[in-house]
Amino acid sequence: MTEVSVKVLVVEDDADIRRFIRLSLESEGYEVFEVDTVRRALIEAGTRRPDAIVLDLGLPDGDGVDLIRELRSWSQVPIVVLSARSREDDKIEALDAGADDYLVKPFGSGELLARMRSQFRRHLFQNPVGDSEIRFGEVSVNFTTRTVAKAGQPLHLTPIEYKLLTHLVRQPDRVVTHQQLLKAVWGPGHEGDMHYVRVHMANLRKKIEDDPSMPTYLTTESGIGYRFRQRA
Repeated sequence: MTEVSVKVLVVEDDADIRRFIRLSLESEGYEVFEVDTVRRALIEAGTRRPDAIVLDLGLPDGDGVDLIRELRSWSQVPIVVLSARSREDDKIEALDAGADDYLVKPFGSGELLARMRSQFRRHLFQNPVGDSEIRFGEVSVNFTTRTVAKAGQPLHLTPIEYKLLTHLVRQPDRVVTHQQLLKAVWGPGHEGDMHYVRVHMANLRKKIEDDPSMPTYLTTESGIGYRFRQRA
């Protein structure tokens, strides 16, 4: 059970799936509110101010991706997408629009709850993003001194590697797409330079991971991007 009162808004038009999600979330101690349209989702998100949103993309009065974009214009609430759309392009579109995670239907209660816990660790239960240092395993990243160390020994990162690492570690447990990384690290105009990310990420893993071929912290979301896992 959760130790604090956490509100979750479920946006799903299938009553059976909505009930399954609600029962799963309530078993974990979350307070759940349900809606089945984009219009009601916007109203409830604005009035109830949920701590997270579980969102289906195929809604009767609009597309969930448009809802994500609208929400992101005024809110940073974590959004976990649950959708039957399984193509990589669909996942990338939702994540680039601002979703934090993406589950393909059908899914199990255990996986849903694990994804929700990841989002709450990131948004509610961990140290603020503004903290001067983040630690994971034997690695420490100090934002004040712009230094990185492993087992107490300094790591010599290139400026690009440092930007990649800090952009990821500031968003633990969130899927960050290739396009988001390209824009954040290299700036606009590099949308087609996917190989930049892969090459520099491979070099970064050699310095950060104990086994770069099986990364523990800087993990790959196949065809989509990367995820920083603060807890192995």
